[in-house]
Order: sequence, then structure tokens, then C-alpha cells
Amino acid sequence: MKAILFGVSLGLLLLWPAALSLTIEVLAYLVAQPLTVAFALGLAAGAQLHRARRWAR
Repeated sequence: MKAILFGVSLGLLLLWPAALSLTIEVLAYLVAQPLTVAFALGLAAGAQLHRARRWAR
């Protein structure tokens, strides 16, 4: 699913180059927000912890 969404987004950027600047602006805005960064790090850490718990059984 992630690969499909990634491919669609790349395809849109190739078809509509103006979307590149908009995408960069949105990503820069999201990265500047501490809550967004903390949420993304929490999701990544949660995925790692879930795997570790399953491995420890």
C-alpha cells in the first residue's frame, strides 16, 4: 500500500511540476511542528517496541 501511494505521489509530481513546491512547503511546515515530529517518532518507536515484544516471547 505504501509503495502504491508513493508511486502515485511521484506520478503526480511528474505530471504537475508545480505540485513539487507545494509538497516541499507542506513537508517543511509539518517538520517545523514539534507535535507532528513527536507523533511520527512515536509511531516509529511503537512499531519497533511491538516487534521486540513479539521476539522476546
